[in-house]
Amino acid sequence: MAKVLIVDDAAFMRISIKNMLTKNGYEVVGEAENGLIGVEMFKELHPDIVTMDITMPEMSGLDALKEITKIDPQAKVVMVSAMGQEAMVRDAIVSGAKGFIVKPFKEDGIIAAIKKLA
Repeated sequence: MAKVLIVDDAAFMRISIKNMLTKNGYEVVGEAENGLIGVEMFKELHPDIVTMDITMPEMSGLDALKEITKIDPQAKVVMVSAMGQEAMVRDAIVSGAKGFIVKPFKEDGIIAAIKKLA
C-alpha cells in the first residue's frame, strides 16, 4: 500500500487524515506541521503521496508544493484546504498538484483522491 506524508499545521487535521488513511490500509510515514518541515521530510522519507494543507506558517503549502516538484517532478501531492477558491485550485494544479480536497471532507472523499494516485 502507498506510503503517505501528511503536512498540515492543525494537529487534529493530521490525526483525522492519519486515522482515515491507516484504517484504509495506507501507511503514514510522517507528519509535518508546516511546509518547510514537509519539504525536508519529503527528501528524507520519499513518500508515494503527500497530503498538503495550503495555509501554514513558515512556508505555505503552495510554496512547499513547488519545492517538492523541483525535487521530484513526478511527486504525487494532493492539496487539502478549506479555501476552495478557483484561483487557489488553479495555482495548485499549475504548480504540480495531482488533486485537491476541500475541507471539511468525508472519509470516502479523501480515500478516493488517494486511491486515484496510489
